[in-house]
Formats: sequence, structure tokens, C-alpha cells
Amino acid sequence: MRSGTPSVRAAALATLMIAALAGCSSSGSGGAAKTNADGTGAAAVKLDFWGWAPGYDQSVALWNKAHPGIQVSFDKTASGSKGGYTKMLTAVQAGNAPCLAEVGYETLPSFAAAGALQDVTAYASAARGQFAAWTWNQVTIGGRTYGVPVDTAPMALLYRKDLFAKYGITRPPVTWDEYAADAALVHKADPSVYLGDFGNDAYNYAGLAWQAGAKWFGTSGDQWQVSLGDAANQKVATYWQGLLDKKLLKTDPSYDPSLYADMASGKILSDVNAVWDTPILASSVKATSGKWAVAPMPVWDAANPVYGNDGGSSTAVLKGCAHPEEATEFAQWMSTDPGSLSNLIKVTGIYPAATAGLSNPALSAADPFYGGQHVFDVFKDETAHIDTSWQWGPTMTQTSTDLGDGLGKAETSGAKLTAVLSGVQDKTLAQMKQQGLSAAAGAQG
Repeated sequence: MRSGTPSVRAAALATLMIAALAGCSSSGSGGAAKTNADGTGAAAVKLDFWGWAPGYDQSVALWNKAHPGIQVSFDKTASGSKGGYTKMLTAVQAGNAPCLAEVGYETLPSFAAAGALQDVTAYASAARGQFAAWTWNQVTIGGRTYGVPVDTAPMALLYRKDLFAKYGITRPPVTWDEYAADAALVHKADPSVYLGDFGNDAYNYAGLAWQAGAKWFGTSGDQWQVSLGDAANQKVATYWQGLLDKKLLKTDPSYDPSLYADMASGKILSDVNAVWDTPILASSVKATSGKWAVAPMPVWDAANPVYGNDGGSSTAVLKGCAHPEEATEFAQWMSTDPGSLSNLIKVTGIYPAATAGLSNPALSAADPFYGGQHVFDVFKDETAHIDTSWQWGPTMTQTSTDLGDGLGKAETSGAKLTAVLSGVQDKTLAQMKQQGLSAAAGAQG
């Protein structure tokens, strides 16, 4: 993978973030003192873990069976963007947060700015070499580590093989120009059918921008730069606006029942989404099993393919955790243990951040829903062509909410994407300044 300059970015972030996080307190997940190594003697340490991803509870069960001295309780919350993060932050403020939380890379800087993370550098540093370097950079801010990486999220095209053939598409579109041409072909043949859907998921849109070389956040000296309107962002917005203006895309909300109903009935033929969406799609349109396949996401330049990344998450340790060492031990195990990874690959649909996980047999398994295809091969081939210098900002909870709202308006009321991005940038700058962060508009298109 191509990497950025993490040491420079980390140094900048160190000066830009709000005050250093406080150390342990007596609040958080409790339990008695740490048990003996064999699980006898002292009472077991008990850790609470909040998250929403399918399969996490099964990895927790595997851990608990093998580690009687440290027992983890997984509590399923709403997804981060639908209230999970707000619940976590509120719990930190109240002094009753869990020790462990599922937190996306994009949201960790926001948690850090809010003082909601526990510094576990002393316990985590030894594991750094077990992970792709750029993913470790995602959980490290200003030289201090606040959790353990779980996965990355390369994007691909999930499509109906049978319906592509029906409408005369002989191969999945390789470029975005081909995607637009195929969208026109399908919709001309049947105006009630669409090649794809333009949803309102801000992070999916971020993956499209990421692919094109856009930069939403950066740093210059001691100041944040926000650049949602640079040339690369304008390129992406103009492309998708063109398809919307021609009414070549369905506009069901992302992950809404209406979207899966349209996919199941053959009204939407494909989805550009992350690796973790492959099991979600499979469970949402079960009756179409065997008819789907996975291809690389379309690119801007076939001679120089670059792909996008939509997500990636960490197991973060929250401020107030009474047992940060044990919490970090569990987080490392969940991301590296072969049994845990096999479960997370199969059920959660992760692409592991741990380098050893890339040889896990589950990544080589044939997937019946996708016609027996070895779907992870597609994502493996893409990972070497993802720009890993993308940087998230410290207000992504607010930024993503505003962008999601704007994307929804582009679907329903004709708002122009370039204007949406401009408005989101203005709101983001205002929010950053309200939090006491130095910020300015970066290069614009």
C-alpha cells in the first residue's frame, strides 16, 4: 500500500487536538483485581464492550471460553452514525462508559477532541508490527495510541450477473465512463430499472472522494485545513450530479428496506460499496442467492487504477476504563486470533488490518451467495492501489451528519452536490472553531 507521512501528521495532530486525555479513573467497566494467569485465585476482571457489527458477539464468546480470568460482555448498540457514538460520549461524560467500544477510524479524532479516549500506548505498542502501518496510524494521535485496528474497507462493485447479461452488459464497467454508459443503456431499455443507487451515506461518498484523490482534511503548521471543494471533490460531485440530472440512478436511502426491495426485484442491478457490505447484501436479498458477483469498483483511469476505502474500524479503549491493560489485551486478541478473524471475516465481512490475517483461510472460501466466487480476492487485489494518506478530521460526527442530510436533499429536492459540499465545509469550519480549533478553508477547485 502507498502510505502518507504519518510522523508529520501525528506531530501536527498533537498540536491541534484539545488537551491531553485524562488517565484512568475509578469509573468504567469494573470487576475485581486481575485474576491469576490460570484463571484461579482472584475474581475475574469484567469488561463491557459496546458495538453494533454482526459477529462481534461471537468473537467475544470465543474469548470468554478461553480466558476465564478476563470476561467481556458485548452490548449491542445502534450503529455509530445512528446514535451509538452519542451514547458512548454521553456515557464517558457521566463516568459510566464501557472499557471497550467499536469506533470507526473516521470518528476516533472526534472522540479524541472530546477527551473520550484512554491512552493505552504502554500496553499496545508491542503489537504495532502486527498491523498494516497505515491502520496503526489511524488509532494513534499525537504519538499516543487509543485502541487497536480491526479492519480496512476497500470498495468494489456488487452486481447481478444475470441482469447485466439481460440488458446487454457483457462485462462489469471498468471505468466510471463505462459505468455512466451502462447506466444509460439499462435505463433506456427499461425506465423502471437502474444500474445503481445514489444513497445518502456520507462515508460511502467519502470513499468515492478518497478514490479520486480528494482531501477533506489536512494540516498546515498548527492549523486544520478543510477542503471539501477542491478540484478532486468537484470532479466527483460533477460526475454524480450528471447521473442524477439525467435520472439514471435510483435514489433509495442507503441501507433502507426500499433499497433491498428494489435489489431483490431487479430494479437496482448493482451497488458500489465496501467489503463489509457483502454479507449485508447477502442477508438482505437472500432469494437472489447465486445471482450476484463482485468486481473491482470502476476507476477514473484504467491504465492507473486507484480504488476507494469506505470505513475501517478500531476497538477503542474509552476514558475511565478501570482495566486498560486487560482491555487492550482483548482488543489485540480480537484483531489477531485466527479463530476470531475467521468469524469476523465470515460474519462481519471484514478485511483484516492484521497482516497475519491476510492468510486466514476464511479469505479464500467460496461464497455461495456470489455464485461460489472467492470474493475477497477482488479486495486483496485492490488494496495495493488505495491511497492510505487520507486523513479524517476532528468533527466527523457533525460533518457526516451534515453531508448525509445534503446527499438526501440532492436525491429528493434537487440540491446540487457542489453546493452541498460547500455548505458542509462552512458548517464544519464553524464547528471546529466553536471547539477552539484553529481551522481554515484549504485549496478549492
